[in-house]
Amino acid sequence: MMLLDSTNQSLEPKQLSRKLPLDFYRRSDPVQIARDLLGKHLYTKINGVTTGGRIVETEAYAHINDQACHSHLGRYTARTQIMYEPGGVAYVYLVYGRYALFNIITNEAGKADAVLIRGLEPLEGIPEMLLRRGITTVQRNLTGGPGLLTQALGISTQQYGTDLTGDTIWLEDQQELLSEDSIVASPRVGIDYAGEDAILPWRFRIKGSKWTSPAK
Repeated sequence: MMLLDSTNQSLEPKQLSRKLPLDFYRRSDPVQIARDLLGKHLYTKINGVTTGGRIVETEAYAHINDQACHSHLGRYTARTQIMYEPGGVAYVYLVYGRYALFNIITNEAGKADAVLIRGLEPLEGIPEMLLRRGITTVQRNLTGGPGLLTQALGISTQQYGTDLTGDTIWLEDQQELLSEDSIVASPRVGIDYAGEDAILPWRFRIKGSKWTSPAK
């Protein structure tokens, strides 16, 4: 049966609502959410242009017993305050004063967990992604890294606190099922300061994807 919108035009499958609901983000285990985000699709609509792709790499951060998490020991600053909101909003911050990193706040209000999106397989709006990145060839350095994918998607600190069920940044479930043996779990990247928590296997990648970041 063909579905029609109010103008009697047929709706393509892409237009049907597949957005992840808030209850997906407000679960209590950021590690499980980070795994579950693999294979989901991340989209942005910036300046009227839609770009997006398939998530292939994530990292989990927990507010309890994780020294790598920005909210460890209840740390509350102008930067981290969004982490204490209910899950389903964007936490975007700069590293090295240059690269914006896109994180998804999870759990309920006051329980400041997050998932960092580290790698994306580009699927939509690729010409605009190339333009934003200042490159001409579709290869890993288009979206294979947390600072690269945000630039390609047009995400900046202006999207700090954005509702992920809205029309600026959103995620979709396109019903991809990943087997356990297709997921690689390993320690997170660049958190040597976190002591024994640095070896937690909370970085997740889709095995064999050429779009994961190169960090070991």
